[in-house]
Amino acid sequence: MMVFSKQYDYLIVGSGLFGSVFAYEANKKGKKCLVIDKRPHIGGNIYTENIDGINVHKYGAHIFHTSNEEVWKYINQFAEFNRYTNSPVAIYKDELYNMPFNMNTFNKLWGVKTPQEAKAKIEEEKKEAGITTPKNLEEQAISLVGKSIYEKLVKGYTEKQWGKKATELPSFIIKRLPVRFIYDNNYFNDRYQGIPVGGYTAIIEKMLNGIDIKLNYDFFEHREELENVAEKIVYTGQIDEFYNYKYGELEYRSLRFETEVLNMENYQGNAVVNYTDYEVPYTRIIEHKHFEYNTSPKTVVTKEYPDSWTKGKETYYPINDEKNNSLYEKYAELTKENPNIIFGGRLGQYKYYDMDKVILEALNCAKSELN
Repeated sequence: MMVFSKQYDYLIVGSGLFGSVFAYEANKKGKKCLVIDKRPHIGGNIYTENIDGINVHKYGAHIFHTSNEEVWKYINQFAEFNRYTNSPVAIYKDELYNMPFNMNTFNKLWGVKTPQEAKAKIEEEKKEAGITTPKNLEEQAISLVGKSIYEKLVKGYTEKQWGKKATELPSFIIKRLPVRFIYDNNYFNDRYQGIPVGGYTAIIEKMLNGIDIKLNYDFFEHREELENVAEKIVYTGQIDEFYNYKYGELEYRSLRFETEVLNMENYQGNAVVNYTDYEVPYTRIIEHKHFEYNTSPKTVVTKEYPDSWTKGKETYYPINDEKNNSLYEKYAELTKENPNIIFGGRLGQYKYYDMDKVILEALNCAKSELN
């Protein structure tokens, strides 16, 4: 067993975006950091692995997008970004639709050509449904976009994601559904968007350059020694696990991936194709080469399956319903008792974050901690 003395200023548990940004900022200020990760690689869920010259998003598609100029400039220190625009398509049964819901979608659904015609069609369907007080997700979605869009493009996908029927899901999950009355297939409205040339792993490698790293190293297996190795801990794992599930388990959703290399140049013609009917068990197929305009004679595709979460599985999405949020608040109260532990990221703060928000959160945390 390795015995550590308090030789570090910070022990950083997890080498994803939050942990790596914090480590980079602390290292710049001359702080000595140790970064550990239970996985055999750095980068957390943004890890990309090179397979046959193609950067494969190992834990699901990660498309960087932000409207925050500070965050955009920050991340561009570590990589050059291409001008990839996320324009997914959705397949329902044998029909193909553009996402997000826009004039191309409405034209395919109803044959309409003008925004006025599309609006009238949606309003007509909403009126027909006659829902005044939505009691569940299904009613909420129909009251927002009408029956056609809901049944073909929302219902099956949502039920697969959550592992529950839409009529069993609370209405507040869908506060709004973005509907655009323009012919524009760009999924994100953000000013800046792209994929790092060379993949995300290279970004994390640059952030952690010169910092001590231990991989395949589980915090809980080595907790006693690790709690004495540094003055402070930055923890990006599950907050409930950190406190030994004192108040019970928070709920999460997991994902399962099936990845294969195909001996063809182009499998589906797009990086992201969603499958919105319930009968298809996966929610989407990712064809990784289309993120980077890759000319390899082969292609790599990943089927993404939503999965229930149990201990030992990878945690992807916090289930931020009222029950879980109030349980999280109890754990958040405990964090005030020990100022030497900083909780960050999706799991440490039990909150769904996009990448740009994680970076901003980590930068703000580092500023208040290190200044």
